[in-house]
Amino acid sequence: MADFQQNGNIAQFHNLRARPQEELIYELDTFAQSRKISLILPSLYSELEGDALPNILAELCKVSYLHRVIVGLDRADEAQFRHARDFFSVLPQQTTVIWNDSPRMLEIQSRLKALGLGPVDPGKGKNVWGCMGYLISCADSAVMAIHDCDIVTYQREMLDRLVYPVANPTFSYQLSKGYYPRVGDGKLNGRVTRLLVSPLLIALKRTIGDRDYIDYLRAFRYPLSGEMALRTGLLPDLRIPSDWGLEIGVLSEAWRNLGPRQVCQVEIADQYDHKHQELSPEDASTGLARMSTDICKAVYRKLAADGTVFTPHVFRTLKATYYRSALDLLEAYWADAKMNGLTIDRHAEERSIEMFGESIARAGQMFIENPQETPFIPTWNRVHSADPTLLGDFRAAVAADEQEFG
Repeated sequence: MADFQQNGNIAQFHNLRARPQEELIYELDTFAQSRKISLILPSLYSELEGDALPNILAELCKVSYLHRVIVGLDRADEAQFRHARDFFSVLPQQTTVIWNDSPRMLEIQSRLKALGLGPVDPGKGKNVWGCMGYLISCADSAVMAIHDCDIVTYQREMLDRLVYPVANPTFSYQLSKGYYPRVGDGKLNGRVTRLLVSPLLIALKRTIGDRDYIDYLRAFRYPLSGEMALRTGLLPDLRIPSDWGLEIGVLSEAWRNLGPRQVCQVEIADQYDHKHQELSPEDASTGLARMSTDICKAVYRKLAADGTVFTPHVFRTLKATYYRSALDLLEAYWADAKMNGLTIDRHAEERSIEMFGESIARAGQMFIENPQETPFIPTWNRVHSADPTLLGDFRAAVAADEQEFG
């Protein structure tokens, strides 16, 4: 790898094109002989009907070092599950499609609910949690990678670069986080990171003072990327949110369980585009309004767990400080876009900032009104402690669904 940098004790790798891709793949094939590598794909059934996923599968067919692919399938009926099985059968790796809405899986969820351990909300976090549990039950992989199923610009090199730092046994990294420039169709994208997370972290530092956790999050080039890889020894004790705070939640768990020098970020693409969420300022329960609220709550919860005291006055000050910080950053984004020949709609950007400001306040009010909220899904270690047979029954239910409906 080229151009290693250390950013706030978080290792950063970029410019991997300086190294021949064939060399990288050869090493990954070698690592995989003794350290099996698996991939999780959380997917809505609707994504099987889009343009991105067929290309993703075509690229994954070229990946020789992958041992197993686990697909978590949401919002599918029986006919759609059968179609999904056929759809993913082109992959040469051991491929399992988990039908999250099957009667057997609903029975597993009822058992968890009876124990008080069921995931709070359906969504990506719950999907990923289930896939992690299945991988734990397989007990045959040393490295797990995860990425989304709506990446329009996907190339297999993204996966190669993502898994290399944690697959290499001579490295100490336990978690690898992907980053990339958010540019597409001549526009500057990545609104939630640029216009919410970056200025929010600046505003938090100004409002509540220095916090190591804030510096840690600011060290990541793209903290909301859905592409990450980690060593599977972390999975049983991983507490992740079931809502849109998943990516921040995983980084927070890495902060809790690992030293900063065990975490790295790696540039996996020089072009990246995927499905874009609607702003939805009129409906706080959907789109970016919901996503931004969940992200804010995830950050507040972590800071509170580390001893930060939040009051209504703090959240009012935070909103005002955020707004000024976001407008200042917008000036820099506008200049950056102009310098690179990209377009940027300043009116739309300011509308986004205004909505994100409301999300910051809304998340603060929800935090104050319900400070005991526990949106985290229980760890698989806790599930196993409460019901030692459930993980095995979960895997058996997945196998029975595949046999009956495959």
